Amino acid sequence: MAQPAFEDIVEDFEFLEDWEDRYRHVIEAGKAMDPLDDALKVPSTRVEGCASQVWLHPKVGDGTFRFDGDSDALIVRGLIAVLRALYNDLPVADVPRVDAGGELARLGLHDHLSAQRSNGLRAMIERIRVVAAGAAQDDGRQ
Repeated sequence: MAQPAFEDIVEDFEFLEDWEDRYRHVIEAGKAMDPLDDALKVPSTRVEGCASQVWLHPKVGDGTFRFDGDSDALIVRGLIAVLRALYNDLPVADVPRVDAGGELARLGLHDHLSAQRSNGLRAMIERIRVVAAGAAQDDGRQ
């Protein structure tokens, strides 16, 4: 169910055998993202449970889920880029069905992230699922 952009990351990780290179790749993906507007860095977009500052700003339109995000930590910003590749442009109803743990396991991230980073990643995934589930419910009511 993974998006083509996520499959590209999987392919890149298969090519990059060294974990330092993989970390660099994730960090570069984060650097390539446009920064989140400071006006969107508010308590309602902040993700609790992350060691660093993290903001996710979802955008649901025409039944499609997208989000932008930012962090004050380079590796976390890169993880946001990975999650965007996994979730952006999916039908909103499909977002909660994504096996994020299974997809991310293909990258081997959990084996190479600290416990705090893993907890933060889970918190980001949970926020994405909750927002998408709520938006899917709203679409069903209209």
